[in-house]
Amino acid sequence: METHAHDDIAAIQFDLLIDGDLVTGDRTLDVIDPSTGGTLATGACASEAQLEQAVAAAAKAFPGWAATTIAERQRVLSAMADAIDANAETLARIVTSEQGKPIGDARAEVGGLSYFMRYYAALDLPVDLHEDGDNRRVEIHRAPLGVVAAITPWNFPILIGGNKIAAAMLAGNCVVLKPAPSTPLSALYLGMLVRDVVPAGVLNVLADRNDLGERLTHHPLVRKISFTGSTTTGARVMQAASSTIKRVTLELGGNDAGIVLDDCDPATVAPKLFGAAFMNNGQVCVAMKRVYVADSQYDAICDAMADLARAAVVGPGLQQGTQLGPVQNRQQFDKLKSLIEETRGAGTIIAGGDSPEGDGYFINPTIVRDIADDARLVTDEQFGPVLPILRYSNLDDAIARANDTSFGLGNSVWSADPARAGAVAARLDSGTVWINQHGDITPDTPFAGAKMSGLGVEFGQDGLREFTQTKVVNYAKTSHVVPVAEGVA
Repeated sequence: METHAHDDIAAIQFDLLIDGDLVTGDRTLDVIDPSTGGTLATGACASEAQLEQAVAAAAKAFPGWAATTIAERQRVLSAMADAIDANAETLARIVTSEQGKPIGDARAEVGGLSYFMRYYAALDLPVDLHEDGDNRRVEIHRAPLGVVAAITPWNFPILIGGNKIAAAMLAGNCVVLKPAPSTPLSALYLGMLVRDVVPAGVLNVLADRNDLGERLTHHPLVRKISFTGSTTTGARVMQAASSTIKRVTLELGGNDAGIVLDDCDPATVAPKLFGAAFMNNGQVCVAMKRVYVADSQYDAICDAMADLARAAVVGPGLQQGTQLGPVQNRQQFDKLKSLIEETRGAGTIIAGGDSPEGDGYFINPTIVRDIADDARLVTDEQFGPVLPILRYSNLDDAIARANDTSFGLGNSVWSADPARAGAVAARLDSGTVWINQHGDITPDTPFAGAKMSGLGVEFGQDGLREFTQTKVVNYAKTSHVVPVAEGVA
């Protein structure tokens, strides 16, 4: 049984990718294995000078890359997917080792990365004919923006970056990718894998100590920022972009609610609710963060969810049979432990609330019932394996309570009657509402946050357009255009 077999990962030289070259960092960065709390590997860490080199390389490469055909960009993305597929197992082991998720989930993430690359490799950016009348012909073109800064979080360290890279590159932009400091290895390894198939400067990959983001977002040569992370940091990114009117896409925090209607079968719905809340150990922007259950179903669903939590296998991601891995980093682990202790006085913990014995940042999946709406576990995004279940007697009241938040990423409605669920969905304030499922995200479906959960759109053709400048080409239609010289006496 594999548990901490990381010698192969520690032996990899994780370099930066700058202007087509693998570069030793001016600094180094120790990456922690969250299943042990010890050092997993040491990777390259960029200096501010190396950040400047990467942005300059992207700016230099942009005119040539923007001039390539869509077919050539599609070919490069397909070649990147081939390189990922050929090294998928090593990449998955790196993801598990630095992020903590079970190896099966990491393999799915790497498979998703390849799928995103191939999805965008099949898209096009056609010229749209807006008008073609007697007086004018109006065409809508989509031009690339320039240098794109792609800044990614630690929960899906390779998949989220892959989506940004693929869309930006297909649109004709050049990219500087900066992963989260606690999970940089998979992104650096990706740079190593695709170095020979991506033209120099088109993709650059840097790691930092959480100290280069401000310079990157303020940089005058960066024309677009695609950021996924917390709402607090997203606000700072938006402020930084304002000085040069950079385009921004922000995918931020969520406090997603699930509303369970009174016609649900508890035994059927409980496993689906559990999966929605505890996917990736609850460390997902769209994970279900709070559940509202009708009086008639409340006790049965609480009991079923507690049983599922107690039965879940918590352990290292490389250990066979693990369902939930550790919390990714010490800071988040400490925050969750503090939140659980605070919750003991605000609600009733019916499963979990503790950690298994041993090292690492493990928390047993925790279910809380009989908790008030103003408890911090309900009002804040916990981003971990702790779920409050709240009771409601009136459906209108449940909808109002679900909407009573500054977040608006996703919600879900659960019912035996899809039409009834759809009527509830229409009243929920979020970018996505799922019915009888939660967190279903595909590359071709637009994904956007409402309120303070984001700005702009990701995925699909709408997400691709976010990496372009709309350019209107307006032709006059006349029988004869008189040259200026002919009109001069």
